Amino acid sequence: MRTTIERRDLGARDVLIEITYAGICHSDIHTVRGDWGAVPYPLTVGHEIVGHVTEVGAEVTRHAVGDRVGVGCMVNSCRECENCRAGQEQYCLPGNVGTYASVDRDGTVTQGGYSTHIVVDQDFVLRVPDAIPHEAVAPLLCAGITTYSPLAHWNAGPGTKVAVVGMGGLGHMAVKIAVAMGAEVTVLSQTLGKKDDGLRFGAEHYHATSDPVTFEALANTFDLIINTVSAPIDVDAYLGLLRLDGTLVNVGAPPEPLPVRVFALFNNRRSFAGSSIGGIAETQQMLDFCAEHGIAPEVEVIGAEAVNDAYERVLSSDVRYRFVIDIDSLR
Repeated sequence: MRTTIERRDLGARDVLIEITYAGICHSDIHTVRGDWGAVPYPLTVGHEIVGHVTEVGAEVTRHAVGDRVGVGCMVNSCRECENCRAGQEQYCLPGNVGTYASVDRDGTVTQGGYSTHIVVDQDFVLRVPDAIPHEAVAPLLCAGITTYSPLAHWNAGPGTKVAVVGMGGLGHMAVKIAVAMGAEVTVLSQTLGKKDDGLRFGAEHYHATSDPVTFEALANTFDLIINTVSAPIDVDAYLGLLRLDGTLVNVGAPPEPLPVRVFALFNNRRSFAGSSIGGIAETQQMLDFCAEHGIAPEVEVIGAEAVNDAYERVLSSDVRYRFVIDIDSLR
Protein backbone atom coordinates (compact mmCIF):
# COMPACT_ATOMS: atom_id res chain seq x y z
CA MET A 1 0.00 0.00 0.00
CA ARG A 2 1.30 3.45 -0.91
CA THR A 3 0.67 6.56 1.09
CA THR A 4 1.86 10.16 1.33
CA ILE A 5 4.13 11.35 4.12
CA GLU A 6 5.09 14.91 4.96
CA ARG A 7 8.70 15.98 5.42
CA ARG A 8 9.65 19.00 7.47
CA ASP A 9 10.59 22.20 5.68
CA LEU A 10 14.26 22.49 4.77
CA GLY A 11 16.13 24.20 7.59
CA ALA A 12 19.35 26.19 7.36
CA ARG A 13 21.50 23.12 8.13
CA ASP A 14 19.33 20.55 6.37
CA VAL A 15 19.86 18.52 3.23
CA LEU A 16 17.05 17.33 0.95
CA ILE A 17 17.85 13.92 -0.51
CA GLU A 18 16.14 12.22 -3.42
CA ILE A 19 16.30 8.55 -2.44
CA THR A 20 17.33 6.02 -5.07
CA TYR A 21 17.68 2.81 -3.04
CA ALA A 22 16.62 1.70 0.44
CA GLY A 23 17.77 -1.50 2.09
CA ILE A 24 15.52 -3.89 3.99
CA CYS A 25 16.79 -4.62 7.50
CA HIS A 26 15.46 -7.25 9.90
CA SER A 27 14.87 -4.31 12.27
CA ASP A 28 12.26 -2.99 9.83
CA ILE A 29 10.36 -6.25 10.14
CA HIS A 30 10.61 -6.34 13.94
CA THR A 31 9.35 -2.75 14.07
CA VAL A 32 6.36 -3.00 11.74
CA ARG A 33 5.26 -6.21 13.49
CA GLY A 34 5.53 -4.67 16.95
CA ASP A 35 8.11 -7.19 18.17
CA TRP A 36 10.02 -4.56 20.15
CA GLY A 37 7.08 -2.68 21.64
CA ALA A 38 4.49 -0.08 20.70
CA VAL A 39 4.78 1.45 17.23
CA PRO A 40 3.60 4.96 16.25
CA TYR A 41 1.51 3.88 13.25
CA PRO A 42 1.17 4.90 10.48
CA LEU A 43 4.90 4.45 9.95
CA THR A 44 7.27 4.28 7.01
CA VAL A 45 10.38 2.28 7.91
CA GLY A 46 13.81 1.98 6.29
CA HIS A 47 17.15 3.15 7.71
CA GLU A 48 19.51 2.10 4.94
CA ILE A 49 19.27 4.97 2.49
CA VAL A 50 21.28 6.19 -0.48
CA GLY A 51 20.45 8.96 -2.91
CA HIS A 52 21.49 12.35 -4.26
CA VAL A 53 21.31 15.81 -2.74
CA THR A 54 18.74 17.97 -4.50
CA GLU A 55 18.67 20.99 -2.20
CA VAL A 56 20.66 22.34 0.75
CA GLY A 57 19.97 24.86 3.47
CA ALA A 58 21.71 28.23 3.63
CA GLU A 59 24.27 27.11 6.24
CA VAL A 60 25.14 23.70 4.79
CA THR A 61 28.85 23.28 4.11
CA ARG A 62 29.39 19.52 4.07
CA HIS A 63 27.29 18.57 1.06
CA ALA A 64 26.30 20.08 -2.27
CA VAL A 65 23.54 19.54 -4.78
CA GLY A 66 24.33 16.46 -6.84
CA ASP A 67 26.42 14.70 -4.19
CA ARG A 68 25.82 11.00 -3.65
CA VAL A 69 25.04 10.57 0.03
CA GLY A 70 23.74 8.09 2.55
CA VAL A 71 21.65 8.09 5.72
CA GLY A 72 21.76 5.34 8.30
CA CYS A 73 19.90 4.46 11.49
CA MET A 74 19.84 7.89 13.13
CA VAL A 75 19.18 11.45 12.01
CA ASN A 76 20.01 13.46 15.13
CA SER A 77 21.16 13.30 18.75
CA CYS A 78 21.44 15.67 21.69
CA ARG A 79 25.10 16.45 20.75
CA GLU A 80 25.78 17.57 24.33
CA CYS A 81 26.09 14.40 26.46
CA GLU A 82 29.50 12.84 27.02
CA ASN A 83 28.82 10.07 24.49
CA CYS A 84 27.84 12.49 21.75
CA ARG A 85 30.86 14.66 22.47
CA ALA A 86 33.01 11.54 22.12
CA GLY A 87 31.59 10.88 18.63
CA GLN A 88 29.40 8.02 19.86
CA GLU A 89 26.03 9.49 18.91
CA GLN A 90 24.55 6.01 18.63
CA TYR A 91 24.83 5.86 22.44
CA CYS A 92 23.38 9.34 23.04
CA LEU A 93 22.37 9.30 26.71
CA PRO A 94 18.96 10.97 26.25
CA GLY A 95 18.52 8.80 23.15
CA ASN A 96 19.38 9.55 19.53
CA VAL A 97 16.69 10.37 16.99
CA GLY A 98 16.13 7.26 14.90
CA THR A 99 15.54 7.53 11.18
CA TYR A 100 12.05 6.21 11.79
CA ALA A 101 9.69 5.84 14.78
CA SER A 102 11.40 8.59 16.80
CA VAL A 103 10.33 12.11 17.67
CA ASP A 104 11.99 14.62 15.35
CA ARG A 105 13.10 18.09 16.39
CA ASP A 106 9.80 19.55 15.15
CA GLY A 107 7.79 17.14 17.31
CA THR A 108 6.69 14.88 14.46
CA VAL A 109 7.40 11.16 14.15
CA THR A 110 10.37 10.42 11.91
CA GLN A 111 9.58 8.47 8.75
CA GLY A 112 12.11 6.25 7.04
CA GLY A 113 13.57 5.49 3.67
CA TYR A 114 10.89 3.47 1.90
CA SER A 115 10.04 6.83 0.35
CA THR A 116 11.10 9.13 -2.44
CA HIS A 117 12.71 11.96 -0.41
CA ILE A 118 14.04 12.71 3.06
CA VAL A 119 15.22 15.83 4.91
CA VAL A 120 18.18 15.29 7.25
CA ASP A 121 20.53 17.53 9.23
CA GLN A 122 23.84 17.74 7.35
CA ASP A 123 25.78 16.34 10.32
CA PHE A 124 23.97 13.00 9.97
CA VAL A 125 24.43 12.66 6.21
CA LEU A 126 27.31 10.48 4.96
CA ARG A 127 29.52 10.98 1.93
CA VAL A 128 29.43 7.89 -0.31
CA PRO A 129 32.70 7.06 -2.13
CA ASP A 130 32.41 6.55 -5.87
CA ALA A 131 34.03 3.10 -5.66
CA ILE A 132 30.97 1.50 -4.03
CA PRO A 133 28.30 0.32 -6.52
CA HIS A 134 25.24 2.51 -6.14
CA GLU A 135 22.70 -0.29 -5.66
CA ALA A 136 24.91 -1.86 -2.95
CA VAL A 137 25.49 1.22 -0.80
CA ALA A 138 22.34 1.22 1.33
CA PRO A 139 22.95 -1.94 3.43
CA LEU A 140 26.33 -0.59 4.49
CA LEU A 141 24.52 2.15 6.45
CA CYS A 142 23.19 -0.49 8.87
CA ALA A 143 24.57 -3.98 8.23
CA GLY A 144 27.98 -2.59 7.34
CA ILE A 145 28.47 -0.33 10.34
CA THR A 146 26.77 -2.74 12.75
CA THR A 147 29.47 -5.31 12.04
CA TYR A 148 32.39 -2.94 11.38
CA SER A 149 32.03 -1.18 14.74
CA PRO A 150 32.55 -4.19 17.05
CA LEU A 151 35.26 -5.62 14.80
CA ALA A 152 37.14 -2.33 15.05
CA HIS A 153 36.45 -1.82 18.76
CA TRP A 154 37.62 -5.32 19.75
CA ASN A 155 40.68 -5.05 17.49
CA ALA A 156 40.03 -7.70 14.88
CA GLY A 157 43.13 -7.94 12.72
CA PRO A 158 46.27 -9.95 11.98
CA GLY A 159 46.89 -12.61 14.60
CA THR A 160 43.28 -12.71 15.84
CA LYS A 161 40.75 -15.46 15.35
CA VAL A 162 37.22 -14.21 14.68
CA ALA A 163 34.05 -16.28 14.43
CA VAL A 164 30.89 -14.99 12.80
CA VAL A 165 27.62 -16.59 13.91
CA GLY A 166 25.09 -16.58 11.09
CA MET A 167 25.56 -16.00 7.36
CA GLY A 168 22.73 -13.61 6.63
CA GLY A 169 22.64 -9.91 5.85
CA LEU A 170 24.79 -8.97 8.85
CA GLY A 171 26.90 -12.11 8.87
CA HIS A 172 28.15 -11.94 5.32
CA MET A 173 29.23 -8.33 5.90
CA ALA A 174 31.03 -9.32 9.12
CA VAL A 175 32.94 -11.98 7.19
CA LYS A 176 34.00 -9.62 4.42
CA ILE A 177 35.05 -6.85 6.80
CA ALA A 178 36.91 -9.10 9.26
CA VAL A 179 38.81 -10.72 6.40
CA ALA A 180 39.79 -7.29 5.05
CA MET A 181 41.02 -6.34 8.54
CA GLY A 182 43.38 -9.32 8.42
CA ALA A 183 41.70 -11.67 10.91
CA GLU A 184 41.44 -15.43 10.53
CA VAL A 185 37.70 -15.85 10.07
CA THR A 186 35.45 -18.81 10.83
CA VAL A 187 31.73 -18.96 10.01
CA LEU A 188 29.42 -20.71 12.45
CA SER A 189 26.13 -21.36 10.68
CA GLN A 190 23.29 -23.74 11.46
CA THR A 191 24.01 -25.76 8.33
CA LEU A 192 26.69 -25.94 5.65
CA GLY A 193 24.26 -24.62 3.02
CA LYS A 194 26.18 -21.39 2.51
CA LYS A 195 29.68 -22.79 2.95
CA ASP A 196 30.77 -22.05 -0.62
CA ASP A 197 29.70 -18.42 -0.20
CA GLY A 198 31.47 -18.06 3.14
CA LEU A 199 34.73 -19.37 1.73
CA ARG A 200 34.32 -17.16 -1.34
CA PHE A 201 33.95 -14.12 0.93
CA GLY A 202 37.30 -15.01 2.52
CA ALA A 203 36.48 -17.14 5.56
CA GLU A 204 39.09 -19.85 6.19
CA HIS A 205 36.77 -22.21 8.06
CA TYR A 206 33.04 -22.99 8.07
CA HIS A 207 31.24 -25.17 10.63
CA ALA A 208 27.65 -26.25 11.22
CA THR A 209 26.36 -25.38 14.68
CA SER A 210 23.70 -28.09 14.36
CA ASP A 211 26.55 -30.59 14.75
CA PRO A 212 27.41 -30.90 18.47
CA VAL A 213 30.95 -31.94 17.55
CA THR A 214 31.50 -28.35 16.40
CA PHE A 215 31.39 -27.01 19.96
CA GLU A 216 33.76 -29.67 21.20
CA ALA A 217 36.26 -29.23 18.38
CA LEU A 218 36.34 -25.43 18.62
CA ALA A 219 36.42 -25.02 22.40
CA ASN A 220 38.79 -22.27 23.61
CA THR A 221 39.56 -21.11 20.06
CA PHE A 222 38.40 -17.56 19.33
CA ASP A 223 39.43 -14.09 20.41
CA LEU A 224 36.16 -12.59 19.22
CA ILE A 225 32.76 -13.96 18.23
CA ILE A 226 30.25 -11.72 16.46
CA ASN A 227 26.71 -13.09 16.83
CA THR A 228 24.58 -11.68 14.02
CA VAL A 229 21.41 -13.77 14.34
CA SER A 230 18.13 -12.30 15.54
CA ALA A 231 16.98 -15.51 17.20
CA PRO A 232 17.79 -17.11 20.57
CA ILE A 233 21.12 -18.96 20.88
CA ASP A 234 22.73 -21.04 23.62
CA VAL A 235 24.97 -18.27 24.92
CA ASP A 236 26.84 -20.58 27.28
CA ALA A 237 27.77 -22.91 24.43
CA TYR A 238 29.21 -20.06 22.38
CA LEU A 239 31.07 -18.62 25.37
CA GLY A 240 32.83 -21.97 25.60
CA LEU A 241 34.42 -21.28 22.21
CA LEU A 242 36.32 -18.25 23.53
CA ARG A 243 39.96 -18.35 24.52
CA LEU A 244 41.43 -16.35 27.41
CA ASP A 245 39.96 -12.83 27.52
CA GLY A 246 37.79 -13.54 24.48
CA THR A 247 34.53 -11.68 23.87
CA LEU A 248 31.17 -12.74 22.48
CA VAL A 249 29.46 -9.67 20.99
CA ASN A 250 25.77 -9.67 20.16
CA VAL A 251 24.68 -7.47 17.26
CA GLY A 252 21.55 -9.45 16.39
CA ALA A 253 18.51 -8.39 18.39
CA PRO A 254 16.08 -11.22 19.18
CA PRO A 255 12.85 -10.20 20.93
CA GLU A 256 13.44 -12.83 23.63
CA PRO A 257 15.95 -12.49 26.51
CA LEU A 258 19.23 -14.39 26.16
CA PRO A 259 20.03 -16.19 29.43
CA VAL A 260 23.65 -16.67 30.46
CA ARG A 261 25.27 -18.56 33.34
CA VAL A 262 27.80 -16.41 35.18
CA PHE A 263 30.12 -19.41 35.56
CA ALA A 264 30.43 -19.51 31.77
CA LEU A 265 32.04 -16.07 32.03
CA PHE A 266 34.40 -17.02 34.83
CA ASN A 267 36.16 -19.62 32.70
CA ASN A 268 38.92 -17.99 30.63
CA ARG A 269 37.81 -14.55 31.88
CA ARG A 270 35.34 -14.34 29.03
CA SER A 271 33.08 -11.40 28.25
CA PHE A 272 29.56 -11.18 26.83
CA ALA A 273 28.90 -7.80 25.23
CA GLY A 274 26.52 -5.94 22.97
CA SER A 275 27.19 -3.43 20.23
CA SER A 276 24.89 -1.09 18.34
CA ILE A 277 25.72 0.77 15.13
CA GLY A 278 28.58 3.28 15.00
CA GLY A 279 28.83 7.03 15.36
CA ILE A 280 28.76 9.27 12.31
CA ALA A 281 32.55 9.57 12.08
CA GLU A 282 32.99 5.80 12.39
CA THR A 283 30.28 5.19 9.79
CA GLN A 284 32.15 7.43 7.37
CA GLN A 285 35.33 5.52 8.24
CA MET A 286 33.51 2.27 7.43
CA LEU A 287 32.36 3.55 4.04
CA ASP A 288 35.88 4.66 3.18
CA PHE A 289 37.28 1.31 4.36
CA CYS A 290 34.82 -0.61 2.20
CA ALA A 291 35.64 1.53 -0.82
CA GLU A 292 39.39 1.03 -0.26
CA HIS A 293 39.05 -2.76 0.08
CA GLY A 294 36.41 -3.33 -2.59
CA ILE A 295 33.80 -4.48 -0.09
CA ALA A 296 30.10 -4.36 -0.93
CA PRO A 297 27.10 -6.35 0.26
CA GLU A 298 25.52 -8.99 -1.93
CA VAL A 299 22.13 -7.55 -2.85
CA GLU A 300 18.90 -8.51 -4.57
CA VAL A 301 17.16 -5.43 -5.98
CA ILE A 302 13.36 -5.46 -5.83
CA GLY A 303 10.47 -3.14 -6.60
CA ALA A 304 8.34 -1.65 -3.84
CA GLU A 305 5.50 -4.02 -4.69
CA ALA A 306 7.68 -6.97 -3.56
CA VAL A 307 8.40 -5.73 -0.02
CA ASN A 308 5.90 -7.99 1.75
CA ASP A 309 7.23 -11.04 -0.06
CA ALA A 310 10.77 -9.93 0.77
CA TYR A 311 9.88 -9.77 4.47
CA GLU A 312 8.69 -13.37 4.38
CA ARG A 313 11.84 -14.43 2.57
CA VAL A 314 14.02 -12.68 5.14
CA LEU A 315 12.23 -14.51 7.94
CA SER A 316 12.82 -17.83 6.17
CA SER A 317 16.49 -16.97 5.39
CA ASP A 318 15.72 -17.00 1.66
CA VAL A 319 17.91 -14.11 0.52
CA ARG A 320 21.56 -13.85 -0.40
CA TYR A 321 22.12 -11.55 1.28
CA ARG A 322 20.29 -8.25 1.46
CA PHE A 323 17.16 -6.92 -0.23
CA VAL A 324 17.37 -3.41 -1.66
CA ILE A 325 14.29 -1.51 -2.84
CA ASP A 326 14.58 0.41 -6.11
CA ILE A 327 12.80 3.59 -5.08
CA ASP A 328 12.12 4.48 -8.72
CA SER A 329 9.34 1.87 -8.43
CA LEU A 330 7.55 4.31 -6.08
CA ARG A 331 7.63 7.21 -8.50
